[in-house]
Amino acid sequence: MTAVCIVLLPSAGAPNGGLPLAGPLPAGAAGAAVPGRVGTWNICNPCGSGNDFGRATEIATYAPQVIALQEACVRDVERIRRYLEEVYGLVYRVEYGPVLRNWNRCGGLPWRPGGYGQAILSAAPMTDRVSVEYPDGGSEDRGYLAVTTLVDGRPVRVFNTHLAERRQAEVRRGQIEVLAAEFARHDRAIVLGDFNAVPHAPELAPMWALAPDTDPGCRPSTTDTDTEADGEACTTTTDWDSKFDYVFLRGITPSTHHVRPSPYSDHHLVYADLNRGQAASPLKRPSSRSGLR
Repeated sequence: MTAVCIVLLPSAGAPNGGLPLAGPLPAGAAGAAVPGRVGTWNICNPCGSGNDFGRATEIATYAPQVIALQEACVRDVERIRRYLEEVYGLVYRVEYGPVLRNWNRCGGLPWRPGGYGQAILSAAPMTDRVSVEYPDGGSEDRGYLAVTTLVDGRPVRVFNTHLAERRQAEVRRGQIEVLAAEFARHDRAIVLGDFNAVPHAPELAPMWALAPDTDPGCRPSTTDTDTEADGEACTTTTDWDSKFDYVFLRGITPSTHHVRPSPYSDHHLVYADLNRGQAASPLKRPSSRSGLR
């Protein structure tokens, strides 16, 4: 028991109460949560341990107002939020949509395993949380999380989803039917997530019928002969050069689209700046702890 306590308690001599020391963010990094910026990132589980501070640094660099995380363990997201606030001065609320309680995935005690699934971080408060598990998850339970929050000062319904693995197209087809039916109910909505499908995959058709992705040159193919050209027009979002991650907008138009590779995941961090439809007060970054920057 003594040994366990030594491992779990931070060292009394550790600086900043055991928090990592942060180096300067890259040139051009955001100074505060950026109004109208939304992002999605499959943070990869498992991709090694001890990556939560690096993930927090990636998020702090781009500072989206809303970011959707997939393959997220509750304990990992709690640490990421702590680093974002106490090291980088970015305060995010969080909502979770766990689809599994899995000791192998997320640790914890065998009789109290950690929650695994989706999470949404938002600089503004979130309401009307709904977490839905798809009737058929494929080889692993999958679902979506939805909240209402403010993006650039205006209310919007935000969805975060992770669909069945890449060789399970028929399962994804059923999942997209569930997601698209709910997405279609909202005049202003954003769907963020890892769809595990390339843009011309037939199962994505219901999403394309409702909304465009923020990648300006990326659209579904209209004929079989367009498939190759379609793939070349889309910015890839994974380490294996496929586009699986999307930002679908309904009733909102994008301004810019960005894809940023990361050493902390096999998926890239994807974010979009939306057209500013209404002025909003800047979300200012509070002062960081002394000595942490």
